[in-house]
Amino acid sequence: NQAQKVRTLIARDLDEAYTKVDVLVSPATPTTAFPLGEKVDDPLAMYLFDLCTLPLTLAGHCGMSVPSGLSPDDDLPVGLQIMAPALADDRLYRVGAAYEAARGPLPTAV
Repeated sequence: NQAQKVRTLIARDLDEAYTKVDVLVSPATPTTAFPLGEKVDDPLAMYLFDLCTLPLTLAGHCGMSVPSGLSPDDDLPVGLQIMAPALADDRLYRVGAAYEAARGPLPTAV
């Protein structure tokens, strides 16, 4: 079926990318976080918020989102998505830990 073909193409493209790099990095979401309580009744907005994670999920690869700071535009949290091939969780955790160590502490919630 068509969905399975798309899934296979996404997985193939990611597999090819991992022959050249150890991990892939992207924004975790297309926008900053929603203010608390906003958009919960808007299913389309909630779906679109997950847009950056969909290819990874469809391909069956592993990924994690780590906090990367606050947006200078609206002071809301932004995240970084780190992706690795399927079953490469150890690599993913090592890169995530190295990023967090290099980034340093983040401001705490008020």
